[in-house]
Amino acid sequence: MDKVQAMTTFVAIVRQGSLTAAGEVLDKSLPTVVRLLATLEASLGVRLLNRTTRRLALTEEGRHYYERCQKILADIEQAELELSAEHSEPSGSLRVTSSMMFGQMHVSPVVAQFLGRYRQMQINLIMLDRIVNLIEEGVDVAVRIGHLADSSLIAIPVGEIRRVVCASPEFLKSSATVTRPQDLAKQSCVRFTGITPAPTWQFQDNHRSLNVHIESHYACNHAVPTIDACCAGLGYGMFLSYMVEPQLKSGALKLVLEDFEAPAMPVHLVYQQTKFVSTRVRVFVDWMKNALRQELGYQWAAHFND
Repeated sequence: MDKVQAMTTFVAIVRQGSLTAAGEVLDKSLPTVVRLLATLEASLGVRLLNRTTRRLALTEEGRHYYERCQKILADIEQAELELSAEHSEPSGSLRVTSSMMFGQMHVSPVVAQFLGRYRQMQINLIMLDRIVNLIEEGVDVAVRIGHLADSSLIAIPVGEIRRVVCASPEFLKSSATVTRPQDLAKQSCVRFTGITPAPTWQFQDNHRSLNVHIESHYACNHAVPTIDACCAGLGYGMFLSYMVEPQLKSGALKLVLEDFEAPAMPVHLVYQQTKFVSTRVRVFVDWMKNALRQELGYQWAAHFND
């Protein structure tokens, strides 16, 4: 058995999420992929994957072996790249994940630019509004909004996202002036339950946390319909800053209570920590880092303080 080939196949199965998809990436038939995995498990004397009709899941032994395989294959790739100038550009596939709306607005355009520059790369962009386990789901790089739990992942900060309150100009003209967060308790509001599952909005007053109960006659678990309702004058809305960026630029919405906003949430690129990071991960992370920092770094101060 070619152990490196078997490791490569096993890693591809985990990253792609299925034996069929791994075969397509590696240009191998499904029976070949099944045989390589079975031979590898037999040689190790353990089951690496639990296979059902719906999904694959790493066993505990498989999780540890997957981490080791990634390090070994990255070492091999690094050695080859150091010896061969013709492989100076990245090649191969990456699985990248982000939240849905942020991915549509900021990540997907950068991925397209990256692929336009590096023609030998393939990227599978997975946009989900949940935290993805990079190891279990075979993801190489994730874009995450919010404070990170302690982990062995490498995290690179690329910007900050604010939680903002806004309303349409027409609504602001017809409603009572709001000067303090507490004033919202008596006002009509729309609620995006994706960031505020409970009818309570968080603010900060003189560095102290402040929670305000709001009344909403419109609530939705998707951002776009809720933003549309806010633009239509149904009330005040709280959103993540990037979500309403187009509406603020066009004047369809106006910010209120900026002095009382809760602390901004960080945005990070995260990936697994290995002895040698593969060239494709390193180049992609550098590209994404520079692009997102340019987009997120100072645009709010530049555009939305008037």
